[in-house]
Amino acid sequence: MSADALFQPFDLGGLHLKNRIVMAPMTRSFSPKGVPTADVAAYYRRRAAADVGLIVTEGTVVERPAAKNDPNVPDFFGDALPAWRHVVDEVHAAGGLIAPQLWHVGAARGRDPAWNPQPVDAPSGLSRPGKRFTEPMTEEAITDTLHAFGRAAGAAKDIGFDAVELHGAHGYLIDQFLWRGTNEREDVWGGAGIPERARFAAEIVRQTRAAIGPDVPLILRLSQWKQQDYDARIAHNPEEMRAWLEPLAEAGVDVFHCSQRRFWEPEFEGSDLNFAGWAKKITGKVTITVGSVGLSGEFIAAFAGEGSKPASLDGLLRRLEAGEFDLVGVGRALISDPEWALKIRDGRTSELKNFERADLATLF
Repeated sequence: MSADALFQPFDLGGLHLKNRIVMAPMTRSFSPKGVPTADVAAYYRRRAAADVGLIVTEGTVVERPAAKNDPNVPDFFGDALPAWRHVVDEVHAAGGLIAPQLWHVGAARGRDPAWNPQPVDAPSGLSRPGKRFTEPMTEEAITDTLHAFGRAAGAAKDIGFDAVELHGAHGYLIDQFLWRGTNEREDVWGGAGIPERARFAAEIVRQTRAAIGPDVPLILRLSQWKQQDYDARIAHNPEEMRAWLEPLAEAGVDVFHCSQRRFWEPEFEGSDLNFAGWAKKITGKVTITVGSVGLSGEFIAAFAGEGSKPASLDGLLRRLEAGEFDLVGVGRALISDPEWALKIRDGRTSELKNFERADLATLF
């Protein structure tokens, strides 16, 4: 199929995207002591220069003691902010648009036992269902976390970022509040119902919206699956998804970034719509689909060491042309090949590159 649909411009509020391609956020761990280097700025600039419509950075952590689980993941406070301004300037100089992804890992700990900041923030002190390893977050800790997201969002606007994304997926802190398996709280931040467990996420959205104002697009990344449990679900049917997403839309989300392991999989029985398709149908908001776009194999296996080859975009393009979703998140393909978008646009599919795990060891 022609890839023309992928290269139609799109207006997101006052933001004009040259095409429908969004560089998905992917942790790279190349920011020593949390400060992005000139290599990080050049990495993003290369993709902006090669026609990526919107870049969403790797997860950047808010100012809480244990917001990250890797010392080389970038901060979004203190000494990191001037470095992020340089990243923004480089992307803009190349004609691109960029959003930071604001992140708190919560109870998701890293692999390096020598680097384990304390105290760990977790809604109920659980790292996964039934596995308690710390105390539940206090009201003071929750309030400070909300303010930390607000401060980071305000800094993003001041630096000149074009949009802001919140990471509410994959079993990290915001998602831990949403997921019944890790939120057993009986106060206002928990409960058996999805709307009750969504209050923390909605409050972060409100803090972010207040900090960035009405004109900066606010993106929220969500997923059903968790790194702790690939089969986990928050919403088992469209009614539950409505209860999940509508409070977040009302709080100020402009775009739902809907993460699936495989974008082509239907979200609910009886419909071919994927997660992004249902999110758009329920809320009327702009949606981004993401999950193994442009490559064979799903991304979790690939990050574990399995290589991936270029794959057909025909199914994706049919869904995009049908209006199932608005934008397309591209991950691993853009790690391996900064010119992926140009090659797709120009029909140079024979030049597309495989993704290999070794590609994660460099900022190409």
